[in-house]
This record gives sequence, structure tokens and C-alpha cells, in this order.
Amino acid sequence: MSSQKQPPAVPVEERLFSLVLALLATEAGLTKSEILSTVQGYRQRYDAYGDNASLERQFERDKDDIRELGVPLETIETPGDPGNNQSMRYRIPRTAYELPADITFSPAETTLLNLAAMAWREGSLSRESQRALLKLRSTGVETTEPVLGYAPRIRTRDAAFDPLSDALTRRVTASFPYLKPGDASARLRTVSPLALVQHQGRWHLKAFDHGVGEPRTFLLSRITGPVKVSRQPIEVAPGGYAASALEELDEIWEANVADLEVLPGTDAEVRLARRRGAERVDGSRVLLHFTDVNLLADELAGFGPEVRVLGPEPLIAAVVSRLEAAVAAHQEAR
Repeated sequence: MSSQKQPPAVPVEERLFSLVLALLATEAGLTKSEILSTVQGYRQRYDAYGDNASLERQFERDKDDIRELGVPLETIETPGDPGNNQSMRYRIPRTAYELPADITFSPAETTLLNLAAMAWREGSLSRESQRALLKLRSTGVETTEPVLGYAPRIRTRDAAFDPLSDALTRRVTASFPYLKPGDASARLRTVSPLALVQHQGRWHLKAFDHGVGEPRTFLLSRITGPVKVSRQPIEVAPGGYAASALEELDEIWEANVADLEVLPGTDAEVRLARRRGAERVDGSRVLLHFTDVNLLADELAGFGPEVRVLGPEPLIAAVVSRLEAAVAAHQEAR
């Protein structure tokens, strides 16, 4: 009987942060095998002599997530071997990632930034990052210091994640207040959790909703209160729900396309034009896939005059309503 323990799970935000740091640490870039075998969050599950297909799929999703955050991840093909996914190298050019040289801070702003940096320094990731740095060097990869010496202590995952993960592990039901778009107030949902998946940088719960008698997918950020985990065992058979949830979300993402006019040289252009599946049309226009019209409307409204929505109509209406609400709120505050 094998007594080999499964490696402890690495939080997704720690894995993404490790990936960004590793890709910033080398000018030449890293191959997929170098990333999977050395970077925190991948190397724990990497099998040098076995099948790493699921780990490679995780890496592909992670690439999309960090690009969606506006990180300029580049791919470099090997001369004489174009199109070979295994020999392709990945990197984040520091010149594109760093602040422009003409941006300066006042003494008070610098003090606040230094205080913020203290929350990131000497965190749980730094020891693992140093370990990864040594391993990269041992394979002959040139790295830049001290980019791997800092790590976050702050966790940004949704508050509902841990109790739902606990309910999923224990295979028991859970209940929580959930605010569906368009509803005036949250409604209590009692569910049998089936899978927790991350799609386009957001966490979703695939669960059997006892109120409607059917499976539903819930966005964790719309859970408005504490998750209560019961002792009642779930009766739904396990297996395959994570893959099916991601397939359903991908189908929705493929079917919905926003037509945007984006002002060149703005933050909106940097963030939106580099996302997975984004397509430039006629210079300033960007076609962008999306999963949730309300979430995208929230984001686009935040860009203000940097973005104009050309379609589809539900997205135009959603953005206009948010901008009108912002105008009304400012007028009431006068």
C-alpha cells in the first residue's frame, strides 16, 4: 500500500503571483516545462516522467487570467521551430510592466506606498520563490534579482470560498444569501456543492439548487452573507462536474461578444485589448468575449470616456444605466 501523501493545495492567487514573478525574472523567457517544474503551485504536481496534461491546461487558464489583469505576457517562438508549443518561451517584459518613467510620487505618496509594500514583504511565498529561483538557476536559466524576494500576505479570494470548499470536501449541503442581477434583495439558496471552478479570474460554484430542483452555477462574489455548512450529506453522485462547469462557462463566453470603441493609449486599451480572445478591428475597435453582462458593464462603466459600447444592446443599456446612476449620485451629493 502506498503511503505517499498528496501535496498541499497552493492557493490560486499565490500560484498566479508566483507565475508573474518567475516570468519577470528572466529576459530570455521560460519554456512550459521549466514553468511547470519550478514555479510554486505547478511544481508540486509536476511529474517529470508522467502525464502533465491537466497541469498544462491549468497553465493555459492561468495565462488567460493574468493577461485579463493587464499583465503583458509575451510568447517567443524558437527560431527554426515555429509553432512548437513545447519549445515556445514565455516572459513578461519589465519595460512594459513597470510604471512609465515620467510618473513621480510626492513624499506623502511614497510613504504610503512603502507602508503598503510592508504588507507584501517577507510573506509566505518568498521562501518558495527563492527555492524556485535556485532551481531555475540550476537548469541554466538566467534570472534577475530581487524580483522573487517579495510575496503577498493578503488573500483576495472570495469570503465564501473556504466554507464552500469545506462543504465540498465533506460532501454536505450549504446555504447562503445570493443576489441575482435584477433582484432587489438576496434570496437564501440551499445547495449541494458539486465543484468550485475559476473562470476568467472569478470563482464559481457548480451546485444542485434544492429550491429549483436543478443544477445551477453561482458566482461567489454575488454571495452577500455568511455561508452556513450543514451536516446533511449530499445525495448527488460525484465526478465530472468541474469539467462540465468550465465547458458551460466557456460556451457562454464564446457566444457573447462585446463591440467596443476604445481610446488608444488608455488604461482601458491596455486591459481590454490584451484579454483572451480579444480582437482588434479598425484600430480603435475591440471585440471582446464575456460571460456576464452585468459584470462587464460594471467594469466598462468604470473606464468612463475611455470606452464606448457599440453592442450588443443589453450591454449598452447596462452601461448607460450605471453611468446615469453615477451622474445622479453626484448631483444628489451637491
